[in-house]
Amino acid sequence: MLLLFARMGTAFEDPNPPQVNNLAQIPALSVEKQKGLQFFSPPKPLSTNTVTSDWMTFLGPTHNGYSPETQLIKTFGEQGPQKVWEVTRGEGYASASVIGNRVIIFHRSNNEELVECLDSESGKRYWKYGYKTRYRDRYGFGNGPRCQPISDGQFVYTIGAEAMLHCLELSTGRILWKRDLRKEFDLTLDFFGFGGAPLLEDNQLIINIGSPRGPSVVAFNKLTGRMVWGTEEEWGSSYSSPIVADTAGGRKLFVFAGGESRPATGGLLVIDPRTGKINCRFPWRGSRYESVNASSPVVVGSKVYISECYGSGGVCLEIQPDGSCKELWRNEILNTHFMTAIHKDGYLYGVDGHGPRNAPIVCIKMDTGELMWKYEPEWMTTVKSPTGPQSYNLMPALASFIEVDGRCLVLGQYGHLAWLELNPDGYKELELTHLFLARQTWAMPALSKGLLYVGQNDEGLDGSTTRFICYDLRAP
Repeated sequence: MLLLFARMGTAFEDPNPPQVNNLAQIPALSVEKQKGLQFFSPPKPLSTNTVTSDWMTFLGPTHNGYSPETQLIKTFGEQGPQKVWEVTRGEGYASASVIGNRVIIFHRSNNEELVECLDSESGKRYWKYGYKTRYRDRYGFGNGPRCQPISDGQFVYTIGAEAMLHCLELSTGRILWKRDLRKEFDLTLDFFGFGGAPLLEDNQLIINIGSPRGPSVVAFNKLTGRMVWGTEEEWGSSYSSPIVADTAGGRKLFVFAGGESRPATGGLLVIDPRTGKINCRFPWRGSRYESVNASSPVVVGSKVYISECYGSGGVCLEIQPDGSCKELWRNEILNTHFMTAIHKDGYLYGVDGHGPRNAPIVCIKMDTGELMWKYEPEWMTTVKSPTGPQSYNLMPALASFIEVDGRCLVLGQYGHLAWLELNPDGYKELELTHLFLARQTWAMPALSKGLLYVGQNDEGLDGSTTRFICYDLRAP
């Protein structure tokens, strides 16, 4: 059957609808201890009346860095939070996903991209699926996947660095369907490979694929992999992930697009998620060729904030009842790189710049863009190394923020973990510890049922290898 998707007279045909496999019911899989797993101690029991949630979408359960979890530890202690388990892993920057008692990790080992399903409290493995890859990062960064796996609770969806898209059964790891987006849509891989995590909305899997001849944004049926709609737009695939939210103009999809191009082009697309119709197109991109749009839009009511750190800065728009955009203000105060700012009580908090130094934490007022404060903490850190103790003056740099349990949990680029109190009066640090010293701790951690899952993406100064680590943050 020919599938057509139109906007302003331009039609997109699904280039290769995938085969859907019949997944017959099979017995439940048991867990097995795999090579590279080290178990330390079981986590504490969950406290009475604790609120918990899964972490199966990018930026957490509500796509904005907020977690509803409660009853977390307030102090880390001299030794830091207790490790539950850790497992060695290969290359990549993909965050983990947590669905019930299962953790999905996505990385590269040798010439394979691997999806693994682990038990959340033991680290033991239910299943592993891998496929070949030849990706090489042209700038010398990791060659593994960038995109966090996402899930609807039944299936897991992954996109690798070469834009291989898979739908896997959560319980078994069997393939429901798969697509080679790079081949089918003639994609370029941009500066660092494919990097924008997909979004699940109703029965659709939405991706900013950025095909050179269109479409720019595509919705696939999550159960069949068939194309539902595609948007006509020349802006390429960015490293930002789409966000969906309710506004004065109804439910809207926000895509901060813009891939490798000369001249550098991109910006915000406001789209009807049911049809793919573009309601608003707002250009916003640094003029440098190697600029990127990587932070996800921050949507609060009918206001949306987008930001980048290569020249344009940040801008706040208001979505009108007809879906169009009204600019409220713009400035270059909070220029986020690939972290996404956190909104709390009318204020935005985030890291300004691409670091590693001169990347302060900044607070601005969302209604006006007014600077409330900026501060770059210096964290003196002594670590063991093969040549003896060494001390470093380190910053949060490209940190990740999670607003949770009345505080903000910050994971710094060099493995620091901090509790901050977010308020417009000034920087307030409540607690600080150091997990490990390794560069490129860029991926946002996953938090679910009081357990924090952190990816160490580079070798540590202490000789530790790349790994995923589960820490116990449950209050006694």
